[in-house]
Amino acid sequence: MCSQINFCSCLSAGTGRSRGSSTMKFWVMPLAGAVLASTIVTLPALAEEPATQPAAATQETAPTVSVVSATRKELSQKVIVTGTLVAREQVLVTPGVEGLKIESLHFDAGDRVEEGAVLARLAVDTIDVLLAQNTSQLASTDAQIAQARAQITSAEALVTQTSLAFQRGQALVGTNAIAKDAFDQRQLAADQAKAQLQVAREAFSAAEAGRKLVEAQRAELELRRSKTEIRAPRAGLILSRNAVVGQIASASGNPLFVIAEKGDIELDADVTETLLPELEVGQKVTVQPSGSATTVAGVVRLVQPEINAATRLGKARIALPEAKDLRVGAFARGTVEVARSEGLVVPVSAIADNPDGQTVQVVKDGVVDTRKVKTGLSDAGLVEVTEGIAEGEFVVSKAGTFLRGGDKVKPQVVTDAGTKTGAGVKG
Repeated sequence: MCSQINFCSCLSAGTGRSRGSSTMKFWVMPLAGAVLASTIVTLPALAEEPATQPAAATQETAPTVSVVSATRKELSQKVIVTGTLVAREQVLVTPGVEGLKIESLHFDAGDRVEEGAVLARLAVDTIDVLLAQNTSQLASTDAQIAQARAQITSAEALVTQTSLAFQRGQALVGTNAIAKDAFDQRQLAADQAKAQLQVAREAFSAAEAGRKLVEAQRAELELRRSKTEIRAPRAGLILSRNAVVGQIASASGNPLFVIAEKGDIELDADVTETLLPELEVGQKVTVQPSGSATTVAGVVRLVQPEINAATRLGKARIALPEAKDLRVGAFARGTVEVARSEGLVVPVSAIADNPDGQTVQVVKDGVVDTRKVKTGLSDAGLVEVTEGIAEGEFVVSKAGTFLRGGDKVKPQVVTDAGTKTGAGVKG
């Protein structure tokens, strides 16, 4: 240890004071003792601090993971389908007679009509002229028939007369009472009379055939006239009207009216081929038409057996009740409930799909345990677990993370609303 004077000399050099000051000598000694004492007290504390450091570091290495509790809940398996609203049976109304102008229209799109209701009328003046001509033709054929009948009567009388004369001549043949030329003339006259009778009969048949032709023409004209009243072939709702007053009616263009028979509208839904086997006739469907705030309760009416090879989509027809928001051609979305079950559920994100099956990571006493499970229905982000875990056990909410079986973690429970509670869960 240096002498008292030397220590003070060093201190004095640092302060710029005189080394010979006796006052500084007695004041420095207590200060030096205090410094040494504090050094002795502090060293043990510094020596003990590294001993507690590894335990704290070990505790910080356990990661915090979000877990959820396996709870019992009722799930319903749903299939989503989309498509277009269509008429169940669509009736096309076309004119039964062409080339006539549309004279009047009595219904418009959106109207409901009964079967046989007159939707429109065509102009009939042209047909009326043809009917008048036909009436004259009928009168002419009747006169021809009467004339042919009279000719038959006259020819029959002539045949009788010539036949009797010929018979008398035959009786005189071989005697000198009749010459050979006279007998030949009687025979010729009889043959001519028979020929005239045949001509008269044929004329009568032709006249009758002509009358039947005129009658057929009249029936056609009357039929065409009756079809100038365009009637509804079925009762239902008029979906569209393409007819315009003054338009020339034609069956080759667009139909004059389109009617939904009985007003029945249904959803023509597209279904992926993997989900089509889930659909069955009679299943309930909740349909949401585009642009409507309300839903419509429908029923699966038909599941078509054919899959479109290009789109890989199948078709299903969903019958709908009458509703004001249903408009043919509108887009709609349907939700079909295909199954319902009650069991243990966990989030879909908690299930990991592996080559050897599905697994979840159960956290118990802060340790991860990877288990194989079997799943059932899924709905709204939840999946039913039928085998592998018990009710109340906690599973990691998101599978496929960095965790492995045997890892130590700090579980933090996540509620259904997404909030976290209690970081010290042991289950």
